Amino acid sequence: MYGTQAINEKGHLCIGGVDTTDLAKEFGTPLYVYDTALIKDKINQFKEAFSQFEHMEWQVAYASKAFSTIAMIQLIDEQGLSLDVVSGGELYTALKAGLSPDRIHFHGNNKSVSELAMALDAKIGAVIVDNFYELDLLETMCAERNQEIAVLLRVTPGVEAHTHEFIMTGQDDSKFGFNLDDGMAERAVKQALSSPHLDLKGIHSHIGSQIFETEGFARAIKIMVGHIEAWHRNFGFQLEVLNVGGGFGIRYTDSDRPLPIKRYVETIVRTAQDEIARLNLHMPALWVEPGRSIVGEAGTTLYTAGAFKTIPGIRKYLSVDGGMSDNIRPSLYQAQYKAICANKALDSADTQMALAGKCCESGDILIKEAVLPESCSSGDLIAVFSTGAYGYSMASHYNRIPNAAVVFIEDGEAALAVRRETYDDLIRQDVALEKLSQRDSY
Repeated sequence: MYGTQAINEKGHLCIGGVDTTDLAKEFGTPLYVYDTALIKDKINQFKEAFSQFEHMEWQVAYASKAFSTIAMIQLIDEQGLSLDVVSGGELYTALKAGLSPDRIHFHGNNKSVSELAMALDAKIGAVIVDNFYELDLLETMCAERNQEIAVLLRVTPGVEAHTHEFIMTGQDDSKFGFNLDDGMAERAVKQALSSPHLDLKGIHSHIGSQIFETEGFARAIKIMVGHIEAWHRNFGFQLEVLNVGGGFGIRYTDSDRPLPIKRYVETIVRTAQDEIARLNLHMPALWVEPGRSIVGEAGTTLYTAGAFKTIPGIRKYLSVDGGMSDNIRPSLYQAQYKAICANKALDSADTQMALAGKCCESGDILIKEAVLPESCSSGDLIAVFSTGAYGYSMASHYNRIPNAAVVFIEDGEAALAVRRETYDDLIRQDVALEKLSQRDSY
């Protein structure tokens, strides 16, 4: 069980005091369900971990790419966090949600002119610059506007996190950031320092995601601070912010062993303090950017079981009314999840079967070896745990399947955070063939 999850006297899974079978009846399936009490608890764990270190500036910025909706950003705002965005759409959502622009950081390896213009118009807190193209572009745009913007430079420290290659980002061969070893980052620092419109606040790195150890963070900090000391000595660079990104692991299955949030934070702070003191530098503010670790375990996806197929001597298949259209991670990089039969949660889970999605792809398998009750059959409610990160945000319209609804739950109350798409929503932007030549119709 995660957060406020429990099994009631009917043998049904409950979340936040609400029976999941009631949720399915009211809102339909597939359905993303968020335990907002657990989200707040995760946020508080970060706050408490940093607060134990006195006389130190710090900031926790929620990585909105994990899950971004207006209600989610407003929840983050209520909890006093900052926000990082990686696209114009995420920035637009944050502004519409009412988040103060000075608490927004803009990431991404290929920000467009229009996206940077939106950021400059809103006067956001910082742009995390990813490459020389962007460094030149941002300077040009600021010069034309006679505007100054705070920036951090994203660097790749050459640290390979122990995670899947698709979510590993700190190694030298990465599409992200300025490499440290080949002098690229040093050239970027010199260029940013010479700019009259770019206020270089600090350095950023993100070594990957779903990390279950602290050594990678410690190594990255040591490498970065060593270079920063040289830049301070050679160019007078004053480090105000050291941003070590996110990537803190969560529990998807019983084999996952994530560390407590406190352990990650303590390693980051103490390593930074030791290295900064050793090199006689001024202690900067420490920033982190958790996304998955705040919302991942708080999300549960509910499905209705449909077709059941048994191939003697090979495998049993139980199909559900969603799949890769609402959770691409198993198909994209073999992410593993755990599921239960939510309306038969007390029945013995003793039968192995493949939990299959409904998309027209053989690879649309949510869980290849799910263990569910033998009694589980068509019409039952299936709950897949830890789907709060990168389920909704990576959802697609493959096979013209409408996006699922999102519900927030706390203290026995369920509230609709995102309405279920309709078939009309799917075709809303389509242009009929006979109108393709009529320019006024666009």
